[in-house]
Amino acid sequence: MKVGIIIFTTEYSIQPAELAIAAEERGIEALWFPEHSHIPVSRESPFPGGGELPRMYYDVFDPFVALSAAASVTSNILIGTGICLVVQRDPIQLAKETATLDTISNGRFLFGIGAGWNADEMKNHGTTNFKTRFDLMSERVAAIKCIWLNEKASFSGNYVNFDDIVAYPKPKSKPHPPIFVGGGFPHGARRALQYGDAWMPSGVSSSGMNIYEVIPRFRQMAAEFGKDPDTFPVTYFNLDPKIEDIKKLEDLGIDRVVFALPSKRREIILPILDSIGKS
Repeated sequence: MKVGIIIFTTEYSIQPAELAIAAEERGIEALWFPEHSHIPVSRESPFPGGGELPRMYYDVFDPFVALSAAASVTSNILIGTGICLVVQRDPIQLAKETATLDTISNGRFLFGIGAGWNADEMKNHGTTNFKTRFDLMSERVAAIKCIWLNEKASFSGNYVNFDDIVAYPKPKSKPHPPIFVGGGFPHGARRALQYGDAWMPSGVSSSGMNIYEVIPRFRQMAAEFGKDPDTFPVTYFNLDPKIEDIKKLEDLGIDRVVFALPSKRREIILPILDSIGKS
């Protein structure tokens, strides 16, 4: 079982470089950073977790800058976005950012993506139709792949359009960094099978099913999409971390479990890393 961690890096948390070094020293396989560019004061979108939106959502660092810091002081740990809000980013610039990070990390980048939940945040980035955000994400991902894989790239779609361009660097990973599509079952799982390389459930199901109930259904869905149900990777974001769950999840065929860390200083985080590293 591969084991990773995710944290909202902030001014008051352990810093990205120190966290990356500590995680790599303890044999943790992957480090993930989430994204929110800002939180509108309007707060029209309710927090999916219920209650007040935690302060760390307002304060979180940019994931690509933070992951660059992590990459610069490590050599083995994988670094990923968990998740990058594709619908809030220009696809041409995002293709360059991701390829640059994959290059400077020597092919260690994992591209976790999602459309997000905060409609008013998206609106400030020009995504005004909340209902079509998943179509927009799909098209932007296709455009990014086109830029990654071609010397000269062009794209014509409903949301993304550009004539021949040349954009470097190209990713170090071949054919490109793996794309992890976040979301629940069945809709997020379906998107992962359509244009991703792995599925990242957290919630896990819109109908209230837990991960143990969902995975057999996901394997059946993968087979219907013509994917090998035994090998299509699943990275499970365990937002209520319990080390004893690892063996159960491994038996279920989960490829990787990612534990959520609190946005706290090193004296709180390092003992947690010690326990995860021993799992």
